[in-house]
Amino acid sequence: MNRNSIRSTSLKGTVRTLSQQEELPLLRDHLLRLDKTSRHDRFHGFIDDSFIGRYAERCANDGTVIIAYFEDGVVRGAAELHPPEQSPDAQPEIAFSVERSVRRKGVGSILFRKLIAEAHAKGYTNLRITTGAQNDAMRALATKFGAQLTFRHGESTGSIDLTEQSQPEPAPAAAPAAVTPVEAARAIVDMNRAYWRMVMQMSGWGRAA
Repeated sequence: MNRNSIRSTSLKGTVRTLSQQEELPLLRDHLLRLDKTSRHDRFHGFIDDSFIGRYAERCANDGTVIIAYFEDGVVRGAAELHPPEQSPDAQPEIAFSVERSVRRKGVGSILFRKLIAEAHAKGYTNLRITTGAQNDAMRALATKFGAQLTFRHGESTGSIDLTEQSQPEPAPAAAPAAVTPVEAARAIVDMNRAYWRMVMQMSGWGRAA
């Protein structure tokens, strides 16, 4: 099993892909721990525990890849890569869930990056992601990784084109060019001239150029 430690000042866990035998108990227990709002965001509605049990069982048997974030041996975040055979349009679908105790620490970005690498390795060219329209964190994360989202019936649905995405995250913007002391002084002089010209025109002491 692939295991990677997380190098972060705020995270102390590991990330690895679950084996098929682990998926049912570990994914199920993680999803059951989601608070009410997180569960609603993950499944786009209010669902009961029995649904989560059936859902985890299906994932364990249909070829879904689960990449999990562990802390102290417990799954606190999960990224799901559902095979195209399970989709009516033959497009692989991805989904994410992160428990509240590890939110805002970069877990979602780590899982997203690992999942895209897994999709590349499988030769997938497109991924579909669906999230609740109110799930701002997930929509922002999906957009960060190149998803083009549309809104419909209370959901946000997006597609990530892996053929155009060699890197999972967009390149940072170029830094602005350095300004020399001479250029700075000239800019200050020009600004002062413009200011006093405007004052004189408004006071009737001068006329427009």
